Amino acid sequence: MRILLVEDDVSLSRYIERGLQEAGHNILCVGDGRHALSICFTEQFDIAIVDCMLPGLDGLALVKALRASKITMPVLFLTSLGGIDDRVDGLEAGGDDYLTKPFAFLELLARLSALSHRSHQLLEKAVSELHYADLSLDLLEHTAYRQGKNLQLQQKEFRILELFLCHPGRVITRTMLLEHVWRLYFEPQTSVVETHISRLRNKLEKLFGEKLIYTVRGAGYKIECKK
Repeated sequence: MRILLVEDDVSLSRYIERGLQEAGHNILCVGDGRHALSICFTEQFDIAIVDCMLPGLDGLALVKALRASKITMPVLFLTSLGGIDDRVDGLEAGGDDYLTKPFAFLELLARLSALSHRSHQLLEKAVSELHYADLSLDLLEHTAYRQGKNLQLQQKEFRILELFLCHPGRVITRTMLLEHVWRLYFEPQTSVVETHISRLRNKLEKLFGEKLIYTVRGAGYKIECKK
């Protein structure tokens, strides 16, 4: 999983990061609530681990802002505030689970696994089709249509379009594409992303005359209907 860890205690952050990496996960550590919020608008994560007491923007406010922005990744609050009222506040802010410090690392791993499994189950049950403008994707049949015409996409092209349609109007970075489509968690020195984006653009736009995929210079790409 790709996990966002929002924790301002540097030693604890390093401890959690090392343990999660050893368990096979990809971790991004952030020590400030505002910085974390900004990152969530441009990058995609499977789960977030959030401390409640953070500089810049506290954990509750951060999660409320994520939910208000329709960012639905599971959030585990990890905090020293262990009272009943604190737990209720965390869940009402949009958190999915709550673990108090000090904690057993094995319990943290178990809770993250449970949250990920639950999230995937809900996604599979809730979403079988994606729609945007005159585009439609059937995730079960693995077919894509524009204006009712089959686009005949290759597997990687379909995965790219799936990511765009999950986040219409939002910037999709090259890193997000590499992780979602190719399962790469490093920067390959190739133009594989640009090549596939070009092919997808050709299939989406050549026959229809209306641009949908835009390059955001220095950031990535986004799908947007400007009619």
